[in-house]
Amino acid sequence: MHATLALFCAGLSTFAVLYCVQPVLPVFSQSFHLTPAQSSLSLSVTTVMMALGLLVTGPLSDAIGRKSVMSVSLLLAACFTLLCATMSSWEGVLAMRALTGLALSGVAAVAMTWLSEELHPVFLSFSMGLYISGNSIGGLVGRLSTGMLADHFSWNVSLFVVGLFALTAAGLFFRLLPPSQHFRASSLRPHQLLVNFMFQWRDTGLPMLFLVGFILMGSFVTLFNYVSFRFLAAPFSLSQTVVGLLSVVYLTGTYSSPKAGVMTARYGRGVVLMASLLLMLAGLIATQFTTLLLVLPGLMLFAAGFFAAHSVASSWVGHRARRARGQASSLYLFFYYLGSSVAGTLGGVFWHGYGWAGVSAFIAVMLLGGLWLANKLRQIPVLVKKVR
Repeated sequence: MHATLALFCAGLSTFAVLYCVQPVLPVFSQSFHLTPAQSSLSLSVTTVMMALGLLVTGPLSDAIGRKSVMSVSLLLAACFTLLCATMSSWEGVLAMRALTGLALSGVAAVAMTWLSEELHPVFLSFSMGLYISGNSIGGLVGRLSTGMLADHFSWNVSLFVVGLFALTAAGLFFRLLPPSQHFRASSLRPHQLLVNFMFQWRDTGLPMLFLVGFILMGSFVTLFNYVSFRFLAAPFSLSQTVVGLLSVVYLTGTYSSPKAGVMTARYGRGVVLMASLLLMLAGLIATQFTTLLLVLPGLMLFAAGFFAAHSVASSWVGHRARRARGQASSLYLFFYYLGSSVAGTLGGVFWHGYGWAGVSAFIAVMLLGGLWLANKLRQIPVLVKKVR
């Protein structure tokens, strides 16, 4: 129970810190005289540094242990968020956000690896779903608090509050997470890292799962980056507070991610992954309307499909990886957050040139590519034996 709560706190803090800037992208644009694509760099620079850091922190955790890496990472991410709130220049904001992303890299892949090592495979999918549901609530907390506080105070105050929240979560995590029982240290020698790296890429399914991660996060971040700009403009003309409140759609992930874990035992990972991607596509289509009565359910469907798909894909990586699981999880999340950086920024080009229809078309193409990959993955024989 303590372990579950600890990992829930880690997921809560990670997504709160990561996505707290999303609802205030228009505020950044006004305060620092930026284009939408430029303001999105406050998220993209975080995720690209997070992706690069994963290439180091995953193997590092294979050598020195999981809890120490995650604890230090959560503490540093909270401190950098507090420092970001004090910045008066855009360059300062980007620098702190880059360091935040680098710090968070020590949580993402390592948390998934800890679950894969410490839990029986029968319970892995469900427990991974619970961890990811913490991510969804964290995304809600981060977006909701910054959206409302920025409307009544400033973006500086909103980020400072998120930093204090993250600091509290880091303390709870350190106290609650028990020591690893199944961890076996591996070498950090470059030759061994290269051997393990090549081993992951020789697997039939892992490279496709890495690409699925790129598509999932790229689609998710692109949609929620630019939907804020759409809601602030006509015909919606919503306030910053209301835009922040709309992040309640993240709560659908608290149901869909553990539910997807249960459904994989009955229908198989491939089928559930395809169904989740179709749910995202259906939600995307619903956002084309100009009434909140249709757009809001569309956002809910999209978020539910995303968290379900990520739950399936991430647990699938843990299932297929037969050695250096920390490195395998790091590679999945490297592509996952690289998708956020690349697609999240590129989406600004489509927004500027073609509006919401252009952003939607861009996302739809990615999701169709994800469906093709999921179908290919569904046809790969299931591994019946894993080396722990």
